Amino acid sequence: MDNKGAATEAQHYVWDGAIPLQIHLHESEVTTLPPPPPALILAPRLGYLPLLAPQIKPFFSSSLPPGVDTVWFEYKGLPLKWYIPTGTLFDLLCAEPERPWNLTVHFRGYPVNLLIPCEGEESVKWSFINALKEAAYIINGNCKNIMNMSQSDQTELWRSVLHGQLEPYLRVSSKLKLDIVGDDFSLKLNTSRQSNSDTEATGTTKSGKIPVRLYLRTIGEDIDELEDVSTVDSWENISYINCPVEVHGEGKSFTLNDAIKALLPELFAEETTVDLDSRAPESEGGEGSDGGSSRSSQKNGESSCARTGLFSDGAEIKLVRIQGIEPRLDIPFGWVVKNLMNPEQYLHICIYIKVLQPFTMC
Repeated sequence: MDNKGAATEAQHYVWDGAIPLQIHLHESEVTTLPPPPPALILAPRLGYLPLLAPQIKPFFSSSLPPGVDTVWFEYKGLPLKWYIPTGTLFDLLCAEPERPWNLTVHFRGYPVNLLIPCEGEESVKWSFINALKEAAYIINGNCKNIMNMSQSDQTELWRSVLHGQLEPYLRVSSKLKLDIVGDDFSLKLNTSRQSNSDTEATGTTKSGKIPVRLYLRTIGEDIDELEDVSTVDSWENISYINCPVEVHGEGKSFTLNDAIKALLPELFAEETTVDLDSRAPESEGGEGSDGGSSRSSQKNGESSCARTGLFSDGAEIKLVRIQGIEPRLDIPFGWVVKNLMNPEQYLHICIYIKVLQPFTMC
């Protein structure tokens, strides 16, 4: 772990991770008898569902009605957001892991009122690059290194993500200088803006912000087993928080529990203030990491704000998942960041919270 640029064993596991999918063609698009059997495929955890289209379409092409292909997926009636990594979708929507994961694929009738348009691999690629720009801005205060990437490096970086190749990814990403300040055992939330003003005064360019995307699934039932959780039927039932955690090199070991407490102070008796001005910015051109405008993101139920009044008294964390792992909350947050971060430099955290009393969202 001490060799800069060298992959850890955990990173290899994450990059090699895949989810077995059983993909069914929606009955409204079947034009043959008998209907085609489901397609079985391994989907990379760090990948995106639209990138599976070249493997899936030939399997169903003889059964499709005339028309223009625009691939989209659903799970139990819920259209899946294509710009969320496949592994994150699985962790978020399958309270009890479902293997194989049964998805339905559509090639017609794209739900433009529910999903941001996707034009295949090119849309996914630029969504990824935009997210990388946002992460770079959070970490370094600018995204110049991303903007100044050579065409060959950009191509190699994207191919490494597309094909799940960790070594080429590390080789290119090391040039981007997105290192996080602080060691693995001393990450701490900065709850004031003082450090920013100090940085400006001294001219220091170092930053210690960790880009985090937090997905909150609330459970309104009084249940004992997660397998009894109701199916998510609308993205309005999922809360999304895009908020960085800041790094400092002093203090006690900063754990995953400390990070969650910092990001969700509403859940804890101790009050913590999250700096709303440090949230992820929009990328150049007004485009967010989802490949659409920030207005489109909010239309689809997402927000970059730290919420207040989100949880009622008695709210309880039932599950925390990162890269399919349910880590102990006392694990050093630095280890989580180094080993479980996605290629676009965001740490995706899925949290299930039981809330039995009514609550409001800002």
